[in-house]
This record gives sequence, structure tokens and C-alpha cells, in this order.
Amino acid sequence: MQKLTLLLLLFISLNVTAQQTETLYLSGTGLGDTKTWDFYCSDGMNSNKWSKIEVPSQWELQGFGEYSYGRWYTIKGGKPSTETGLYRTMFRIPSNWKEKQVTIVFEGVMTDTEVHVNGTLAGEMHQGGFNRFTYDITDKIKPGKNNLEVKVSKESADRLVNAAERKADWWIFGGIYRPVYLEAKPTVNIHRIAVDAKADGSLYADLFTTPLEEGFTLNARIVPVKLYGIEKNATFTEQTTSLGAGSEHAVRFQWDDAEPWNTETPNLYNLELELVDGNNKVVHQHTQRIGFRTVEFRPQDGLYVNGTKVVLKGINRHSFHPDGGRTTNKEISLMDGKLIKEMHINAVRFHYAPDTHFLDVCDSLGIFVVNELAGWQNAYGTEIGSKLVKSLVTRDVNHPSIILWSNGNEGGFNHELNPLYRKHDPQKRHVIHAWADFDNLDTHHYPTYLTGVARFNNGYKVFMPTEFMHGMYDQGHGAGLEDFWKRYSSHPLFAGGFMWDFSDNAVKRTDKGGILDSDGSNGSDGILGPYRQKEGSYYSVREVWAPIQIEPFFVTPSFNGNFIVRNDYLFSNLESCRMAFRVLNAPSPLSKDRRQQVIASGEVALPAIDPREAGKAIME
Repeated sequence: MQKLTLLLLLFISLNVTAQQTETLYLSGTGLGDTKTWDFYCSDGMNSNKWSKIEVPSQWELQGFGEYSYGRWYTIKGGKPSTETGLYRTMFRIPSNWKEKQVTIVFEGVMTDTEVHVNGTLAGEMHQGGFNRFTYDITDKIKPGKNNLEVKVSKESADRLVNAAERKADWWIFGGIYRPVYLEAKPTVNIHRIAVDAKADGSLYADLFTTPLEEGFTLNARIVPVKLYGIEKNATFTEQTTSLGAGSEHAVRFQWDDAEPWNTETPNLYNLELELVDGNNKVVHQHTQRIGFRTVEFRPQDGLYVNGTKVVLKGINRHSFHPDGGRTTNKEISLMDGKLIKEMHINAVRFHYAPDTHFLDVCDSLGIFVVNELAGWQNAYGTEIGSKLVKSLVTRDVNHPSIILWSNGNEGGFNHELNPLYRKHDPQKRHVIHAWADFDNLDTHHYPTYLTGVARFNNGYKVFMPTEFMHGMYDQGHGAGLEDFWKRYSSHPLFAGGFMWDFSDNAVKRTDKGGILDSDGSNGSDGILGPYRQKEGSYYSVREVWAPIQIEPFFVTPSFNGNFIVRNDYLFSNLESCRMAFRVLNAPSPLSKDRRQQVIASGEVALPAIDPREAGKAIME
């Protein structure tokens, strides 16, 4: 009887596994977790010989090739490095994958990439260094040992890709710098899903599957995600909908009690789907993390989330670390997300598709995202750009933190790509052109104090500079933020802004004894140092953008312990906050004993006021 029970449990376990998507990493997962592949580099350091390299990585950080900064064109006679790398590794296919559909996934490779599996070309060459790409290799693999060869060209064969990505104000690296893995699914499966989950609990989704016959159904349930040690015991009814024949399906569900996502209460749910055939057999299970929230851009008004007009206290951020270049990891993303929240920053923008684990952090901590297609000051051509827009949007469409798409930066706009964002996004989020006055949203970069005044006084567009307060050598950011912010935020058309930028982009030079190199003043623009050291602006930004603002007052003999506070949260009443006070003595600077002692302390009773309201706080 015991043997029969064990066999039954084993059968159930194998059956469940057969219905799920399985993942097999061929590389490591990021900085500090890598796998060793064979490698050949054509030029520069350690070139013209077969060696070993850690994957994922930028090959310069591994001692190969040549370092280049993207402003090479400003140097007389300057040229970018153009080496090519050849990678080889072996992998084994699990025996239970025999009847599976197998896909190889590359999260990021710089720049042109050709993939061979067992000597056979996996598909057309991928061009573009910041976007995920995949190949169906079901018919190219065999049981047991398989060989993978990847040829990577640092400079693209397409001049517009180089202009968009590698003629830019950032380090231009080479290599397989994000993870590589295999995905195995049942032959009948859910390919992907794109959701529009609104604050009222309604959910619409575009569902993409392998071609289905009539008779399939889809089961759906949502399960609250446990965050910050908070246990949510809510249960939600499973719902079922019929699917028609074909591979593209529109489905709708409603969960009235779903709690909305916002930056102050980032409620998340796992959407669990089951694809069921005509015999009532579950053939594939798919899970997608989502948040219920409604995003609207209202011309001549502002940006709204869940019906609340929001002001974005933003920062620009590169996917970057001194020890890995653009190879990072989940721990770095979480560290950066926490630092962003500590400074009371509620929004972040990128110049290209970020690591998915950073978007996961934005979802879970509550940080708005402006997600941008690369194109620093030059645009992709339409053919390649169309593929990259699809890759960007379909990869990131379900992140509730994303509230805007950006089709390039500072002139890197291909207008033919604009409709594609809406094509792949059922939420139809607004598309901006960073630095342009486009589609009723003015994102002018580095406005002076008076530029902002003129725009408000003479214009009628929503104003949101996607870059301002440039922080070279920490001269911007907190140094001028308070004056600008008071002036700009007093106008109803102001939707926020994004400072430049989060951290200094100094990379470890393996060719120069490990020194940190920011290419002079080009990469030294951060609020934080390269290893996230807190500079002066960290503290000033944290104060200027604090969500509870205290009206200035003097402590005089007539002070009675009452003072005025303003609620600068977007969604929270101050009744959910706690404030305490301490009074310390102030020894003379001439005294030998300068230790401070607490002479009084207590709680502050905060008024129960909504966002943008002021009220009286009382020291108890």
C-alpha cells in the first residue's frame, strides 16, 4: 500500500511538471553567478586564442577586447572598438523534454548575434544590444549532449543600430551580458499574455497560444503576493472562459475585491492560468504576476493613476555596476530600489530596456516606470526598430509599475514606430518622445528656471522634463532642486520630472590595474557613487521630496508644540503615518565634551489629512 501511494504521488508530481513551463539555465543568472564557456576574441586584450569566459558578462570586464565610451566621436581620429567574440558551450536536454517545445532565450547580447545549435543556424541574426530575443530550437536539439555556438559582433552591421546604441553618452561594451536559458513547454501551450488589469478589478487580456481547435477553455484565478511579511488571506473565485479556434484570443474576467496597485500600497497578484482541452485535461499552466491599476493621460490636464493626478519625483538610471558593466543581478536591483525609495523618489526612467529583475523590484516596492526604447540621439531604422519595439513591449507589458512608454531620446525618434506600442499593449499607455513636445506632453530637457515659467505662462501642454538637474560631480540634483520644484509644482500642468542621474557610471578597468574609470566627466553624474556611496545630494533630495513637509517655524518661548504639516503623498492619508520627536542639547563648539544628550522625546499626533492638504501636528 505504501509503495502504491508513493507511485501515485510520483505520477501526480510528474504530471504537474509536464503541464508547467520548465527553465534550464545555460549561463549563470547575473553578476556573481556565472558559468564558464569557451571563448575566442578577435582583437584587443587576450585576443586571437581560445580561452575561457564567464557568462553572463561584458567581455571587457573579463579581460578581453578593448574598452570604449560612446562619445568616441568627440575625439579627433577616435573610433569605437569593433572586436568579435565567439562563444561555445555544451548542454544536455533532460530526458522528459522529448515531447516538449523548446526555446532558447537571450536576455541581452551586445550587439549583432548569430546562434548555432548543433551546427545549425537557429534563426536570423539578431541586431540590437538591449532587448530579449528567442529562437524555437525544438527541431535542432537531440536527447543528451548538444552544442551551442554564439557569434557576437560588438559593432552592428547596421549603421542605424550603431547610431542608436553605440554613439551615445554611455560605456559601449560587448558580449553576452544577461542570462541565457532554455524554456520547455508542452506542445500545446500558452505562448504569452498581455493584460489590462484595472483598479476596479476588471481584467482584459490578449492571450497568445499555439494554434487551438474549438473546445478549449481557460481557467483563471488570482492569488495575492505576500510582500514585506504581510500575509493576505483573501481568496478569489476561479473563473473559466471558452476559447475559440486559432492562436490569438481575447479574454475578460472580474474580481471585485482585488486591491489596486499604487506606489504607496503596491498590491500584487499572481494570475494563474490553466489551458484545458476538450477532454477537460489541463495541458499547460502559466503564471503571470500583475497589479490592478488604471493609468490615464489627460491632455491639458495631467497623468492619472487610479483616478488620482500624480506628480512624478523621478530619477534616470542606467543598468550598471563597476564590477560588471551592464551585467547586474537581483541583489543590485533590490539595493537600488531601496535607495530610490529612501530618497522619496517615486519614478524611474531608463535609456533602454532594463533588467527584468529591476522592473520586478519597481512592481514590489512601488516605483513608477517610464520604459524607453534605446535611441540616444539617433533612431533605429523601421525594420529593426519594429522588432525591438515588439520585444520591449511584449516582455514588459504586464508590469504595473510601467505607466508610460518612451520612443527614444533627444531626437532618436522614428515616428513610424509610434503605433506599434499600442498594437502590442492592450492598456494603450501614452507614448512620449523624451526631450520633445509630442502628443500633448512636453518633456523638454534641462529647462532653466525661467524656461519653465515661460512654458507654464505661455503654453497649455502638460510639462514633464524627462531630464533636469544634471548632477555632474554632484553639482546639480539637491543643489537646486528645492527652488525649481517649488516653482514648477505650483502649476497645475506640471506632471513631475526626472533628474540625471542615479549613480556614477565608473567601470573597473581590467587593462589598467582595476582603477575605476568614469571617462572623465562623462560618467560622473550620480546622486550616488559607483558603488552606491551616498553623496550630498542623497540627503538633500530626501529632504526636499519628503512626503510629509513641515512648514518652517522657530522654537521660541511662545512655541506650544504645535506646527503645520502638508501631506505630499499621492495616495495615503497621514492617519497611516507615525512621527516622533527628540530634543537634544547643543554643547558649545569650544567645549571638550561635545556629546549630545536627549533631554526630551515623545510622539507627534499627525492630522488625518488627505494628499495635498495641510493640518496641525501636535507634539505630545
